[in-house]
Amino acid sequence: MPTSGPSRTAAEIASQPATWRRAAETLPRHRAALPRRGERVAVVGCGTSWFIAQAYAQLRETGGHGETDAFAASEFPLGRGYDRILAITRSGTTTEVLDLLGKVKGSLATGALTADPATPVTAAADAVAVLDFADEESVVQTRFATTALALLRAHLEAESALPAGVRTVQEAARHAERAVAEPLSDAITEAEQFTFLGTGWTYGLALEAGLKMREAAGAWTEAYPAMEYRHGPISITAPGRVAWVLGPVPAGLADDVARVGGTLVAESGAAHGDLDPLADLVRAQRLAVALAEAQGQDPDRPRNLTRSVVLPSTDRENG
Repeated sequence: MPTSGPSRTAAEIASQPATWRRAAETLPRHRAALPRRGERVAVVGCGTSWFIAQAYAQLRETGGHGETDAFAASEFPLGRGYDRILAITRSGTTTEVLDLLGKVKGSLATGALTADPATPVTAAADAVAVLDFADEESVVQTRFATTALALLRAHLEAESALPAGVRTVQEAARHAERAVAEPLSDAITEAEQFTFLGTGWTYGLALEAGLKMREAAGAWTEAYPAMEYRHGPISITAPGRVAWVLGPVPAGLADDVARVGGTLVAESGAAHGDLDPLADLVRAQRLAVALAEAQGQDPDRPRNLTRSVVLPSTDRENG
């Protein structure tokens, strides 16, 4: 059944400027769980958390803080040499994350970011950063994921390892205030298909934008590195379909989208007045809710999804 008033998901989306600021303010208490400069780090998660891991891995390595890889927790290459694993798990109960932390316990340092201090991950990891102020009632992740990335960005900023051109968390929060307040254009609310594109750290955001639209609204979305757009994905673009770039737009791409009749959305490039790409993700979250509600769906209770994936032992053994 559709909600009778504003959804809980919409309220959580709107709270993100405040939770990002709080993440930056509370950084000192969370440092024990975070990577040290020079460490070779693997960041793991599932679903949304995996995409946030990809964004952070690019930021950290590009900023010179240390070699960083990102993996779905189920695909971590056991035996490869790392100094630390950093797990991102809102619920703290995700089976694949807990299994991995159990396998490596005692052999390398582990940290975790979670929203709930009363969950198994607090015992599975060596150190845990609890962002309980960003926890969510909604099944679909929005503010926890972006707040986790805000904390990680604040850490890089504090360590003078924020890549050139990436804004501070305080600047990103100001941009997020715009993103939650400005109306969404008819060109996107009435589109039938969305291709999200990103470069470097924003490719992880593009993946997450596409996932959010599928989860909340069942929308037809795809996501690719921006320079891959011409290598096939452009074939799906047409009138009534959107190519949405998070971050800078590669040279010539706008002309390519126009040539095939698509709608280009590009409001988070490098120009001074452009949105921070993480704030642009907030716009995609809002669009997902708007599309779900327009279809009579309840974005707080998306079909086929649960807050956490906890597998029975037989599935864990066969996975």
